[in-house]
Amino acid sequence: MITIYFPHQIADLADFEEYESSIDLRELALYQTALKKNEEGAIPIRLLRTEMLRCQSNREYIAKVHCLRVAFQLLFQRDEIRSYFVNVGHKILTGLMLRGEKDPKDCLLAYEDIITFSKDKGNWSVMEDELQSRGVKCLSFYDVVLDFIVLDAFEDLESPPSSVTAVVQNRWLSNGFKETALATAVWSVLKAKKRMLKYSDGFISRFYLVSEHLIPVLAWGFYGPDEKLKEICLYFKEEVMGFMFDIFNFNKVRFTQIEELAADIMQLANLRFDRTIQKLYM
Repeated sequence: MITIYFPHQIADLADFEEYESSIDLRELALYQTALKKNEEGAIPIRLLRTEMLRCQSNREYIAKVHCLRVAFQLLFQRDEIRSYFVNVGHKILTGLMLRGEKDPKDCLLAYEDIITFSKDKGNWSVMEDELQSRGVKCLSFYDVVLDFIVLDAFEDLESPPSSVTAVVQNRWLSNGFKETALATAVWSVLKAKKRMLKYSDGFISRFYLVSEHLIPVLAWGFYGPDEKLKEICLYFKEEVMGFMFDIFNFNKVRFTQIEELAADIMQLANLRFDRTIQKLYM
């Protein structure tokens, strides 16, 4: 069963030496509690992203995930925090779609639908079943949004299907035809995935609907010839990954108490996401 939390490059060795020399890990009470919990085998993990998120060991990564789960759980008890993250998602989606010269209306409708679906407690058992089948261990903001949706999406974009790369690399096609063909290729992949779903009207089917609108824009931005869109997409990715690196960094957040970690997460979220939104609407 999924544990439910409700409201969510390898660094240089010199980097590790820097934070180890400046921070006494024994004084980080929340982190030390998580380490003990991990020793008991009580922290479920879908994937080890130790190197990706610049942790020194699997033990460190797992303990930090637990700390982040409880910190997001505390944050999402507040209506204004939940509204903040929903609004950030809305603004970022709108900005990316407009930068890709696409009407954001349908994407936003799909986004609002998945938010409404997720808020309804009557849907949580379906979500739990769906996400458990994908290896998601906890219904927390970190596990569902940051790890399963965001980090997986960036990994997929780094290794696109051959049908996508074949379209973009074809020298004989016009840019307009390439963009249309790329979108069609993405839709075909998602359509095939939809056919495999246990729940045709569940959380993941709604997530795929958002993806149908957003992924073609991101893929065209990363791999197409539009340098301005590429700059925006790369900036978006860098800021989101910067946020992820920050919340896993002993020097950027305090793994001392839940309240302090939560406060630091929100400060970083405001910095990173507000900056991203400003860039999108420049």
